[in-house]
Amino acid sequence: MTSFYLSKPYEPPQAPKTLPLDEPWALFGGISPQKFMKTYWHKKPMLIRGAIPAFKLAQEANEPLASPISAEGLFKIAGNDAAESRLIKAKPWSFTEGPFHKRALPSIDTPHWTLLLQGMEAHHPAAAKILSWFRFIPDARLDDLMISIAGPGGGVGPHFDSYDVFLIQMAGRRRWQISEQKDLSLNPKLPLKILQSFKPEQEWDLEPGDMLYLPPHVAHDGIALDAGCQTWSVGFRSQSYKELLQEGLWRLAESLEDIPELEQHFADPMQAASASAEQLPAELIKQIEGKLKGLKLDQVSSFLPGITAYLSEPKQQAIFRAPIEPLSPGEFDKILGSKALKPHPQTRILSLGATVFCNGENVTKRETKAVCLAWRNLSSHKELARSIGLKSTDESSLYVAYTAGWLIF
Repeated sequence: MTSFYLSKPYEPPQAPKTLPLDEPWALFGGISPQKFMKTYWHKKPMLIRGAIPAFKLAQEANEPLASPISAEGLFKIAGNDAAESRLIKAKPWSFTEGPFHKRALPSIDTPHWTLLLQGMEAHHPAAAKILSWFRFIPDARLDDLMISIAGPGGGVGPHFDSYDVFLIQMAGRRRWQISEQKDLSLNPKLPLKILQSFKPEQEWDLEPGDMLYLPPHVAHDGIALDAGCQTWSVGFRSQSYKELLQEGLWRLAESLEDIPELEQHFADPMQAASASAEQLPAELIKQIEGKLKGLKLDQVSSFLPGITAYLSEPKQQAIFRAPIEPLSPGEFDKILGSKALKPHPQTRILSLGATVFCNGENVTKRETKAVCLAWRNLSSHKELARSIGLKSTDESSLYVAYTAGWLIF
């Protein structure tokens, strides 16, 4: 067993509320987030040696750091019904979904296996802190943090992703090969999405603290070189325009329930006798056209609330548990004076101007100014650290979100 298993774990810091976007970051090899976004984001790969300097400094001091989560800790999470886990084996390729009993998982030294744990920000605070480093990218784009732990030779095969990803090495070494090849056809004979033909163009061995950024559709293959190799992947989602417009239209249709005048029935007192009874009446077309203009369906602003609501929906696997003994509205307001209220790790909050959506719901609609301000703070800072004159009721969206487990102290 190598020394990094015996070393103290790395403790990721929480990013500051206001990120220095124009200053150089070690995470990006000494360039600023602004420069990274302009030069690399969605454009070309980037390898950053020592992206987390603590690992190199500890190594130089002969006090190597371990991953924030031990192999045993990850195996334990893989046995949790609420965790999304997958076990992939090579030679031959096989794929199994969790939860996994500890005895069903290979020993750390067994070759050619990989355990993938999705949405780890909901299961360990270290993962949530790592995500906070990347909040210079809009929340609407963030997917989750996945952890891969593998035995020697473990990997998931050469593949490509349809989204941007940051691959952070946290334990052991992993060899990455990448290619910007145009042929991305998959092997139909395998149970995994593995490329039919992979022709590596660049190759690196990443050590703890190193990071590799890959934009969408860059073919890549990562092979674990050590037992217990851990790679932490920060992934970003990218929906199709079709999906965004469908979801926006569906929610727009739902919102028509709030317009009473649309309950009126079509009337055509000016309809003349028609010689083409089979045709849709011109009068109906004219009146529908007028209603559509009134709804501004030709303007993007009509679709954006529905799209924002959709993008704020939590993952299907998300589980929220209501507090066993919830505070009363008055107690809730009082506690806010001394404890910070934060979104549950699986809660998504997005803003559209001054309107805030939480887990698919418009939580500022018809709410008091104090409640709206509280939600805007939660959306921008991911916490509400003080009481701001709230007078909560059972129907207040902030209090309802707390009793649903969406917000936690």
